[in-house]
Amino acid sequence: MKIPAPYHVAVACLAFAASTAHAATPECGGLPRLDVTTPPGFCVAQLADGFKFPRGLQPLANGDLLVTDMGGWEEGRGSIWLLTRGAQGYERKQLLNHLDRPNGIVLGPDGLIYVGLVKRIVRFDLRDPAGTMSDVVGGASKTAPLPGLGRHLLTAMRFDRKGDLYVNVGSATDHCENADGAAPAPDKACAEAEGESPLGSIRRYGMKWPAGTVESSEVYARGLRNSMALAFHPVSNALWQGENSRDFIQAAMPKLANDNNLPHDELNLVQRGANYGWPYCYDDRQPSPEYPQADCSKYRKPERLLPAHAAPLGMLFYTAGRFPEVYKNSLIVGYHGYRQHGHRLVALLPDKAGAPLGKSVDLISGWTSKPHQGMGAPVDVKQGADGNIYIAEDRTGRIVSLRYEGETKAAEGK
Repeated sequence: MKIPAPYHVAVACLAFAASTAHAATPECGGLPRLDVTTPPGFCVAQLADGFKFPRGLQPLANGDLLVTDMGGWEEGRGSIWLLTRGAQGYERKQLLNHLDRPNGIVLGPDGLIYVGLVKRIVRFDLRDPAGTMSDVVGGASKTAPLPGLGRHLLTAMRFDRKGDLYVNVGSATDHCENADGAAPAPDKACAEAEGESPLGSIRRYGMKWPAGTVESSEVYARGLRNSMALAFHPVSNALWQGENSRDFIQAAMPKLANDNNLPHDELNLVQRGANYGWPYCYDDRQPSPEYPQADCSKYRKPERLLPAHAAPLGMLFYTAGRFPEVYKNSLIVGYHGYRQHGHRLVALLPDKAGAPLGKSVDLISGWTSKPHQGMGAPVDVKQGADGNIYIAEDRTGRIVSLRYEGETKAAEGK
């Protein structure tokens, strides 16, 4: 059955069916099925559990998966695992250990695996991970290390179509508060957000191929508190960012009972040289209460406001043909947050111009704590060679997959 082309018809049907869908069978693709709500034809399979703190994953062409497990927030407890599908499910093999909080993992243009550690980016060949691991940024490389400071020290990254590397440099603070937690001086600039090497930014590393070495670097954009979710549009190659906005805004706004719905997280179209306003402004160019006189008109506003504290930590543009056509080129985002707007996977459908500004559709909801299943907290979100979506979930230590098993896959193979 082919999904009707008009988005308003398709989305209405999907939204109604999602509200009534539930796990009708105990399996999904021959694997244990999670008790969550999905649109019709979809299910969520549990591939593996028992990880300590899985944050990143990379599907491989042969169906295997690589997983980064931070092991916790302490230094040197991280590891990288290979998951291979067997007759009894996925078998796991540890490839590397004693790493410093590995988070992002991507496949490079050279076919090597790139992993973001605290202050470093390393790469290795799957045929000999330990013997081939080398530094690309920081460590023994000739490129300065990443800051790796404070609240947002984890490394997320993506390669663009040209092969250049874009890396998150998270802010050290929440809203530029001092070491004692006191609010910043309203008449002074936030030191960590300014200068030639600001935190709360995205860096671009110009790469030299086939060597895979850094030949240039720049601060590509700034004023972005924590850019864990990055994705390049498959048609325009534009870089999109999911912004994890600030916390504790109610402390500076006495009339606000809590911060459950403020400020919103953001979806930003990242442009070279642009400043997105952290920590001076929030939402749609609103001055932060700590900076009431900020001129927010000089900062680039978000393209879309996301639910407050949804915490987008991973996203991708869906380009495969396995899912219904309505999802083609949609932006699939994992909402990691533990509050009311989190623990979900959503698809932001494309508008008429192809930007992810159309209807938001829940792909996974109802991912709350249950007697037999903990609350979901999606981190990395990747598309597999089979057209399904793979998710690392750090709250319960699971690797799961959103699969489509509907009657037809009209676009598949075209």
